[in-house]
Amino acid sequence: MTGFICVDKAEGISSAAEVNKIKRLTNTPCGHMGTLDPMASGVLPVAIGNAARLFDYFLDKRKTYVATFRFGVDSDTLDTTGQMRLNAGYVPAESQICGVLNEFVGELNQIPPRYSAKNISGKRGYELARKGVDFELPPKKVTVYSFELLQQTDEDCYSFQIECGGGTYIRSLARDLGKRLNTCAVMSALKRTQSGIFSLENAVKTDSLTAENIKDFIIPTESVLPFDGIYPSVSDAKKLFNGLSVQTDLPDGTYKIFTADGVFYGLAEANRTILKVRKKLC
Repeated sequence: MTGFICVDKAEGISSAAEVNKIKRLTNTPCGHMGTLDPMASGVLPVAIGNAARLFDYFLDKRKTYVATFRFGVDSDTLDTTGQMRLNAGYVPAESQICGVLNEFVGELNQIPPRYSAKNISGKRGYELARKGVDFELPPKKVTVYSFELLQQTDEDCYSFQIECGGGTYIRSLARDLGKRLNTCAVMSALKRTQSGIFSLENAVKTDSLTAENIKDFIIPTESVLPFDGIYPSVSDAKKLFNGLSVQTDLPDGTYKIFTADGVFYGLAEANRTILKVRKKLC
């Protein structure tokens, strides 16, 4: 069994717990493509079986979130799950927020949260932070494509729609937006509505899945890959499927490669007139 299930992750449980449900139902190794914190909900693509070999092809996919930021408070985790410090600043007006949002669109140097899975000398950031270890995380380049204020949801809360590249921390955006407005802000809610081709429209709650119906929700691996398909000749296929390379006139790039009977075999790469299989999926 191979393919993807677009899970609508529930709030309050870990991404790993959702993956484990799929693993038990399919009796197949599984992995997720882009974790969500326990407090977050929404789109969590889960790869079943050999589809997990495609992880690298999903790292930089665009993601869309609806996030709620609470202003005038601070937290060690940059969200409302941590140790909160109230009355840590004022609550800005909608016009003040809208006046600076464009500064957070484009390529940014973003410092990840200390409570994150970032690796520091072999240790996760959250492990060190919980032990009270003092450390600094270097900034990393991230891309924000759009940052839109949706509405004020409470006296100190605003909701936003954010489209960004992989690796962007929404909690850090809350911190940095608050700092830009000379106040503090933390993330109080987060829902991922889109991750590459996967969206809430084709997502399913794991509570509704059973061993009998799960096959109905598996998305074929080849359908989520934006590459052209190729069907090599019998002689070329024999070489390619045995790990050898062949001559090609295809433009350089990645291709979905199929067997003669239409079975999706994996991904091949054309480079300077040479074609070779890079990822075998069957």
